[in-house]
Amino acid sequence: MGKAVIAVVGSAMIDLTAYAQQIPAAGQTLEGDLFTTGFGGKGANQAVIAAHCGAQVHFIGKLGKDLFGDSIAQNFHKLGINSDFVERSDTPNGVAHIWVDSQGENRIIIIPGANHEIAIEKAIEGINSIKELSVVVAQCEIKQDVTLAAFTMAKKRGCTTILNPAPYQPLSKELLEVTDWIIPNETEFKELLGESPSSDEILKKFRPGKNSIVTLGAQGAVHVGSEGTITRIAAPIVNAVDTTGAGDAFVGVFAYALASGKSALEAMDLGIKVASLSVTRKGAQSSYPTQAEISTLS
Repeated sequence: MGKAVIAVVGSAMIDLTAYAQQIPAAGQTLEGDLFTTGFGGKGANQAVIAAHCGAQVHFIGKLGKDLFGDSIAQNFHKLGINSDFVERSDTPNGVAHIWVDSQGENRIIIIPGANHEIAIEKAIEGINSIKELSVVVAQCEIKQDVTLAAFTMAKKRGCTTILNPAPYQPLSKELLEVTDWIIPNETEFKELLGESPSSDEILKKFRPGKNSIVTLGAQGAVHVGSEGTITRIAAPIVNAVDTTGAGDAFVGVFAYALASGKSALEAMDLGIKVASLSVTRKGAQSSYPTQAEISTLS
């Protein structure tokens, strides 16, 4: 089997993270424990973890012509992520302001910046020209019409499309039609369907005839097959330090595993194991295990 070739159409940001015992209430000032800057953005996170797994990853996106954009570009180069379809903009690079409490739970405000300027033509050109491409991944930190164009071209090429509908926004019927896999978490699932994924009956209503996975944090994930089959895979019990980037870790590993020829359930299982390991460490990409560590999990 050849190398897993993946394209990620998505966001790349710098994470500015404050760690504190508790998150301040409105009007309150509290002393924190630690401040870090790190690489983030849902698209970049998913691309980076797929590269850690050993995939050949192509990133399609837009960075600022600033210090943040420069550092992301250098990181992609270091990790061997192809950036032929990454453009630069005079608009500042995207940033995410993250607060993490003592339980590892986070609150995030994103400022998309250059991420909202990805050209539709560039996305189409990228998807159309990448050799041996098998899986295309996108999220909702970029404009939906860019994702729609990329997925439409991906389907013409016979690629598998994976949408991580985060952060939540209403999804067009057209985009859903060209999405093979949708991977929301519990919150996004509830916003998309109007009900929490609390029972098999509700899960089966989500996307009849299509494949879905709902990530459930410490409870693992549930696969809803196109035939209505429900399969739950538990997560190992870990001590969560920071959940930032865990959902992205799952999506990127799942994409890699599918592109490698693994079954959906095998891909899910590996995704859960990697995501569970990531929450035991601080940060998004900084929490991701190495290829050697991932090989011990599969």
